[in-house]
Amino acid sequence: MSEILANFNQLIEYLCSSTNNLNIKIMYPPELVKPMREELTNIGFTELHTQQNVTDALSKEGTTLVVVNSVCGCAAANARPGARMSLQNDSKPDHLVTVFAGVDRDAVDAARAQMVPFPPSSPSMALFKNGELVHMLERHHIEGRHADMIAENLKGAFNEHC
Repeated sequence: MSEILANFNQLIEYLCSSTNNLNIKIMYPPELVKPMREELTNIGFTELHTQQNVTDALSKEGTTLVVVNSVCGCAAANARPGARMSLQNDSKPDHLVTVFAGVDRDAVDAARAQMVPFPPSSPSMALFKNGELVHMLERHHIEGRHADMIAENLKGAFNEHC
């Protein structure tokens, strides 16, 4: 099973990298991403599907955690579990939202525009306070790290900013 998942992830990465230069949108089938979405929505994250959704979410007062979700293996093994574990903390963001790379392009582009100067990456996580970016975890901070390390990083940011 792990070999099948590894081959699937390689195919997805190849398709994404080879079509990005052509500016082609790859939309994953809803049945494929449904369980990946639900890992976050089942713990209180709100899905953002449009640019306006992102604008509205990031204009709220307080703190907002944005998770750029992804189909890749490091999202499944590290990012989503790390986000879940980070919420087992006294200090937590006021708002939890998520966008899905490769699915909700307008929402992802709008979220990433607020994450400058960090380059686009998925999965990634950003903490905003009153609309201002205060903490960022890029893919290279997530890939190859255990979920508990990601959770501890986020908890530190929550303790400082929430």
